[in-house]
Amino acid sequence: MKLYADLPARRFAQVAADLLMLGWIVLWVRIGMAVHASTLELAEPGRRLEGAGRGFRDKLTSAGDDVDDLPLLDDKVATPFREAADAGSSIEDAGRDLVTAVERLATTLGWVTALTPILIVGAFWLAARWRFVRRATAAQSLVDNVDDLDLFALRAMANQPLQRLTRISDDPAGAWRRGDADVVRALAELELADCGLRPPPSPDTALPYGNAES
Repeated sequence: MKLYADLPARRFAQVAADLLMLGWIVLWVRIGMAVHASTLELAEPGRRLEGAGRGFRDKLTSAGDDVDDLPLLDDKVATPFREAADAGSSIEDAGRDLVTAVERLATTLGWVTALTPILIVGAFWLAARWRFVRRATAAQSLVDNVDDLDLFALRAMANQPLQRLTRISDDPAGAWRRGDADVVRALAELELADCGLRPPPSPDTALPYGNAES
């Protein structure tokens, strides 16, 4: 699998784009965390309400227990205190429910804030990267030696803008049919550059072997 281009300028641009995408993700994750933390501050009244209800319940329950120990009165005095303590439990439950609702809202807002821009930009980034990887991997599997340049020269004549073709030859199609190696290579280089690949080395640049006598 070909992840990055062979050409330095394009490879630099791809690495820079990947790093920018990583920075974008980190940025919006931190913003999402900040939104989550800010929203959680709305739960403070609920916590206070929960604490007040708990304190009210505990005090009335304690008072009921104290008067319950008095002789001759049985539960006649303690019962109103305990019934009033139930109101404290209701206040405590209301505060707890409010805190839970705010926590759920904070979590939802945090995720939505972070994921929405990440997914939108990430979709374009991933599509571009995947398109390059597929094209470059397929092209690399087809260009093993100079004999494969014919295919890419033919694709260049079909895909490249005419002004780019005329800069190589006044008659690129005729030169391709005649097998003009220089023109075929120049055409192939245009198409391979779009795939982010270098052409295979020319036979003229190959190192000689076995000619030197020891």
